[in-house]
Amino acid sequence: MKRINLGLQGGGAHGAFTWGVLCRLLHEEDIEIAAISGTSAGALNAAALKSGWVENGREGAIHNLEWLWGQVGAITNPHFSEWMSSLAPTAHLWAKAMEYSPAYAAFDMTTRMFSPYVYGPTLRNPLTQIVERFHYDAVCANEGPELHVCATNVRSGKIRVFSGDEIMPDVILASACLPSLFQAVEFTDPKTGQTGAFWDGGYTGNPALFPLFRDDLPDDVLIVNINPLQRDDLPVDSQGIQNRINEISFNTSLLRELRAIEFVKRLIADGSIKRGTMKDVLVHMIADDGLMNELNVATKTIPNAVVLARLKEAGENAADAFLRSHKKDLGKQSSVDLAAMFS
Repeated sequence: MKRINLGLQGGGAHGAFTWGVLCRLLHEEDIEIAAISGTSAGALNAAALKSGWVENGREGAIHNLEWLWGQVGAITNPHFSEWMSSLAPTAHLWAKAMEYSPAYAAFDMTTRMFSPYVYGPTLRNPLTQIVERFHYDAVCANEGPELHVCATNVRSGKIRVFSGDEIMPDVILASACLPSLFQAVEFTDPKTGQTGAFWDGGYTGNPALFPLFRDDLPDDVLIVNINPLQRDDLPVDSQGIQNRINEISFNTSLLRELRAIEFVKRLIADGSIKRGTMKDVLVHMIADDGLMNELNVATKTIPNAVVLARLKEAGENAADAFLRSHKKDLGKQSSVDLAAMFS
């Protein structure tokens, strides 16, 4: 049995890519997911997988993920999905059509000009009705994958990682709270007993990897990346610039942790620190930067059934390609060349 940890990025509706990755991994009977660290959409995916796993194993996890994305707005019937996809434009054309539609332009302008606090309590996160229906006795259970959810403390600017029975609806909503869209999520922090205000975890940990470094967890950390690290075309219009700022912002914390991992691995390799003193993390990544470069902040923000279905399919294909090329590396060596990444 190959045991791995998962790091699931946030990225709005693009989290449907992670849905596809997880479904493919769950079909590998000889891979066990020991722990998951998730942020925003990654936290939703993680909670759905965990609760489904506890209640009915792998099939329960797959079913719960399908339920989650059905609620978000995906086409979950595979035959209907294939029929719609065959008739629909490419993902790139869908993204451009959404980005330049009058409705999205008005929405985008409104979020830039007005604080979500001007609307008072009437502006409710649409994820609330989904998140409140998770089975938290299963989400917080001791069995199944260990679960960590990342949020950003608004006042301190620090990351807050919620684990185990600390996880509740407000925690997941906080992890997915974009401050330009929704008021900060305020609740009593179970660790401090004080009322805290929280925003999207992507600003400080997207996802946080350090909860996965404990000695009792496996060395392998598989990151599902949905914010492209590389974008070759220079953004020149206002929406393209804003989109790239968004991507860079939500990758910064991940790159910082990967750089720290690479530094520790060099110290271990050259004997500067004794092997076993610090965790020699084996890093793996599943991504599709090509597809994500065709999408934009509009497809992140507004779920579109056809785009979600294509993202899921792309996630399944990317996971399949990873397994064919690197399943043999699990437990043995990293499949990401961190030295090259930061050279």
